[in-house]
Amino acid sequence: MFHIAPLVSWIVVIFRTIWPLPIAPPVKTPVAIALLLVSQHHLITKVLTGTMFSPEIPRVAMISVNVAFGAILILAVIQLVVDCLLLLICAIKQRRVRMAGPVRPIAIAIALTVAAFGVSQALRIPDLKEIELRVAGLPASFDGYRIVQLTDLHLSRLFQADWTRDVVNATNAAGADLIVVTGDLIDGTIEARREDIQPLSALASPDGVWVVPGNHEYYFGHRDWMEHFKRLGMRGLENEHTLIVKDGASITLAGVTDLSATEFGQEGPNVKRAIAGAPPENVVVLLDHQPRYARDAADLGVDVQLSGHTHGGMIFGFNQLIAKFNNGFVSGRYQVGKMALYVSNGTALWIGFALRLGVPSELTVIRLRSV
Repeated sequence: MFHIAPLVSWIVVIFRTIWPLPIAPPVKTPVAIALLLVSQHHLITKVLTGTMFSPEIPRVAMISVNVAFGAILILAVIQLVVDCLLLLICAIKQRRVRMAGPVRPIAIAIALTVAAFGVSQALRIPDLKEIELRVAGLPASFDGYRIVQLTDLHLSRLFQADWTRDVVNATNAAGADLIVVTGDLIDGTIEARREDIQPLSALASPDGVWVVPGNHEYYFGHRDWMEHFKRLGMRGLENEHTLIVKDGASITLAGVTDLSATEFGQEGPNVKRAIAGAPPENVVVLLDHQPRYARDAADLGVDVQLSGHTHGGMIFGFNQLIAKFNNGFVSGRYQVGKMALYVSNGTALWIGFALRLGVPSELTVIRLRSV
């Protein structure tokens, strides 16, 4: 299905938009072939490299592919809307109506412009977003406690060392008490990403930098990556917890592995194990890359869950489809029983679909407040 939808979009674009243009076939044919390759670039990358998650090609080429890929999808939607309007007009007038000559070129220009804008929005350094979460039973010393959440950095040929350094500077400038990273930090092997991830070693906060794995860590050697994160000064939480102490009181910071762990013969997320042995009166803040099973965490007594994974849906309207694969959780705050869930739009996103339209990336500062 993942490769079929772009193929269908390509068919619509070629036969309803490109081919009817008054251009000679020798020109249209190579355009059609090029667009076919772009529409299937995930599949081509997977066949050639064994994975579609980290194409190691020049950044400018990857940006161009994302613009073209986005334009194909957007143009297909525009063309289908135009065709539906033509059918409606035909039904009303009871005769055949042809598409006006300028419509197709205008549609192409709009699709390319929107796609280029969407890619530029995906690549920018995210704005600081501050939110408050009300937490029952929060100790007075933690009232106003500030947590920076980074998630889905997807460091790759698109998001390289300079981008990482700017994000680190913005994060440190927020002056939070705690920094957490909720998975999908990388796309690629350690050797491929060594320089891109090195700036994360400069992340600093009074209560440390804590990280849980996302599904993409498992695609590229989860255990090696978790050890590398540790060498960079980030402490991992995998079905375990730590206590954050302030003025004699404490809260429990817990973290779990990702749902994809079992596909690689490793232990999947286990909230019960993660919080076992923690003071029962403590407020529990859980780091879980995927928000899908937030209700289960709430039933186990978690007070706050921070997640990512969905990228917020990336495109306004498309978020509702993403929500269906995540039990309705896709972006922002949710109240799940007595638990507050926050799903970040992500600090960046995957290199294979780097488009944002109406769903901005974010660098999130979460302030805990007593009820």
